Parts: sequence; structure tokens; C-alpha cells
Amino acid sequence: MNKLQHWFLATRPWSFTMTVISVSVGAALAAIEGGISWPLYFLTALGVVLMHAGTNLMNDYYDVRYGVDTESAETAKYRPHIIILGVVPARQVLYAAFGSFAAAAAIGLYLTYTSGPMVLWIGVIGVLAGVGYTAPPMKYKYIGLGELSVFLMWGPLMVEGAYYVQRHSLSLDALLVSIPFGTLVALVIFANNIRDIEHDRSQHIRTVAMALGPRLGIHAYLLLMAFAYAVTLILTLTGVLTPWGLLVFLSLPVAIKLLRQMEACVPSDADARTAQLDTAFGLLLVAGLVIQGLAG
Repeated sequence: MNKLQHWFLATRPWSFTMTVISVSVGAALAAIEGGISWPLYFLTALGVVLMHAGTNLMNDYYDVRYGVDTESAETAKYRPHIIILGVVPARQVLYAAFGSFAAAAAIGLYLTYTSGPMVLWIGVIGVLAGVGYTAPPMKYKYIGLGELSVFLMWGPLMVEGAYYVQRHSLSLDALLVSIPFGTLVALVIFANNIRDIEHDRSQHIRTVAMALGPRLGIHAYLLLMAFAYAVTLILTLTGVLTPWGLLVFLSLPVAIKLLRQMEACVPSDADARTAQLDTAFGLLLVAGLVIQGLAG
């Protein structure tokens, strides 16, 4: 594997699917109300993916700096970690993170010019959340706020932001529809933290999973997963979504299989497996919205 491939994998490109889905949900909701600009859609998706990549790179840098990521950590066992592997100096990873944020900011400024000032405020919140996730002075990932932040970023912020770029206004429906998918994305972090309870305790990191313990953590994982499906059902019954929204229930076999795996023994790639559920659920949600729009 050459250095370019290592760099690409260091951004965790498999996680970008969730980001594109969040943007697509917001854009699909906007399209239902009157069409969308495809160039603005692709620019929005690119900008948010760049911000996501910057957050991932910065996360790796500070996790190594604070001794959270080591050769023995589960994270380093199932994905390439270019700092631990010694492929590139840690400082270069930090510079790449800032470069990614800078590129995202440039796109954000253009979208602010074309769509309105709300884009700027959403972008500022996104950058602060991405940088502050592991960087000082906030470092809120280490004090149990990671899941809440991820829910807000991949749920309301991205969906409303993508909607706003197209319609130049905010939407209550977009806010409500963002809740189930945002919840499932937060479960990716929660699954990671359930797996890492003992490791995080040894590093003096506080997480929600650690406070609950493994058994209650799995129960909370189940309840939040059920919550995502229940909210989707409620949104369909109340008319926020049409019956096409129920397509997400086709992902239930994936959810059930994942729950059985988590209950039997939390796998080393629990976060990646949860992301697979998010992808299935999210793509079905987008498909339902697209069909809703085409059906008029």
C-alpha cells in the first residue's frame, strides 16, 4: 500500500456514506417542495465530507497524542492508523486536518453567498464541533458528549443545512425527519464506546457507555435503535412522511442481526457494523423521500 492510499484510508472514507445520506435527506425534502439545484447539492456534500475528513484526521492526531490510540487499541486492529503505523509524522496529519477544514470553509463561504447567512452559522457550529471533538480546550469526546454531538451534527445540523441551501429557509419537517437517522449515527460512537469501556477507563476517559456499564449499555443501544424506527413510524402516521417512509423497515433484518452480535460479544468493529445499519436505513429513507417527491 502506497502513502496516498494510506492517506485516503486515514480519512475513514467508509464513514462518508453517513454524511452524504444526511445531506441527501435534507436535499430530498427540499426537492419535494419545489426542485433542487444539483450543483449546490454536490457542493454541500463535498463541503461536509471535507469537514468530516478533517474531524477524523484531527481525532486520530489527538487520540494518539493523549495516549488513547495505541497499537493495542481495538481501533488500530481493524483499520489502518497512519500515525501508529509510522507512515507519516503526526504533525502532518494535523496539518492535513486543518487543510480539510479550510477547504470546507471556502465552500461554506460560497454557499453563504448563494443561499444566505444561515449557512455561515451552521458552518461555524460544524467546524467548532469538529475541531472541539478531541482538540483542546473543549475535548468534549473525553467527557461523555460525543454521542450528543454526533446526533446533532449528522441529524438536525446537516439535514437542516442541506435543506436551507436549497430553499433558503429552515423546516420543521426537516428537523423531525433528521431525528431517527441522527440517532443511528450517534449509535456508531456509542457502539465504539461500549467496546472500549475498559480501555477508556484505563485512559481516564469518561463516556456514557462507561457510566452505564456493558449490560445497561447494550440495553440502551437496543432502545435507541428501536427509538429510530419508532420515530419513523410516528412521522409516517402523522403525515410528516408518506407511507414510503416505511421502506426503512426493510433494514430491520440488519438491525436484528447486529443486536444479536452485540448481545453475544461486542465485536472489535462494532462501530463499523453499526455504520452498515445506518447506511441501509439511510439509503432506504432517501429512497422513500425520492419516491414521495416523484409521486407528487
